[in-house]
Amino acid sequence: MPDRTPPLTTGPTPVAHAVREYAARQPGLVPVTEAYVELVTTLLDDAGINYLSVTGRTKTVASFAGKAARTGPDGHELYDDPLTQITDAIGVRVITYVHRDVDAVAHVLAEELAILDDRDLGAETAQGGGFGYASRHLLVAPSPDHPLPTAYAALGTGDEGLHASVQVRTVLQHAWAEFEHDIRYKGTIPEEHSADFDRRFTLAAGLLELADREFSAIREQLERSAPKHRSDDDSDDPRIAAKELSSFLSTHYTDVGWSRSDHYGWISGLLLELGVTSLDELAALLASVDSAAIHERMGYKHPAGAVRKLDDALLAIFGERYVALRGNAHRAELLRTRLAKLSG
Repeated sequence: MPDRTPPLTTGPTPVAHAVREYAARQPGLVPVTEAYVELVTTLLDDAGINYLSVTGRTKTVASFAGKAARTGPDGHELYDDPLTQITDAIGVRVITYVHRDVDAVAHVLAEELAILDDRDLGAETAQGGGFGYASRHLLVAPSPDHPLPTAYAALGTGDEGLHASVQVRTVLQHAWAEFEHDIRYKGTIPEEHSADFDRRFTLAAGLLELADREFSAIREQLERSAPKHRSDDDSDDPRIAAKELSSFLSTHYTDVGWSRSDHYGWISGLLLELGVTSLDELAALLASVDSAAIHERMGYKHPAGAVRKLDDALLAIFGERYVALRGNAHRAELLRTRLAKLSG
């Protein structure tokens, strides 16, 4: 009788090999993920973009293994080379308040990083006449044309740079995606309810898109009709109050968007370091600079926030003295790059 003993395997399958290799690499990717989160946060703060949060995660070995083993409708594995084709081992997520800021985040990242891929999944769904998952997915890596500060050496440079998947979405898009994912992938939908759930998720996506538009309209109307600044209260804090500074800047820079709430208090502290403690003093300072010339020198490719505009004006006025302020110690290198632009 023929020998029916199954042959011994000669080695691990491609998927098993990839999982084993990723397991060895994964611990080293954790600090890289943290560096990417810090870099993205710094770039958005430096640009004055208003956002809710920046978070990151390193894909677990189990998650990588599950994705590497996926098969298509024909039963064949989706990935011939999982280590190369699975591009979201390092993931960063940026949540904004309104859709306009999603585009602004993408522009900021494109200025400082190499964009290897850019997909607006919401736009792709809309082009098909539907509603559903909406998120901007960017695959980024260090750019050979824009060397990063030495603090981000862990990301590598040029062809040796490590890439990251960056998801950018509004808070409403995020809520829909998280709930939909929780129901579809973590729960069990009875077959008889599947069509009804699909319809309800589609309806919810349409309503949230409408809500996103309304939130954008509310912000734009507030920016157009922001009240004139009021006198400061009698607080013992010598800094210009954040709310008063916000109102003042909205009237001084009429063509800009909001900045993050905490950034008004932060730059008020920088003004205090410069000895500026009243809106009258600040108004006199800003009257001494040509805002249009600063705008042209900086070449903004995104809607710069009010705090970023003030930041650039103070940099133009005080130069290296502004860079050397205690409150700017964490971003001195970035400020010197911007100062070089302002100096022409």
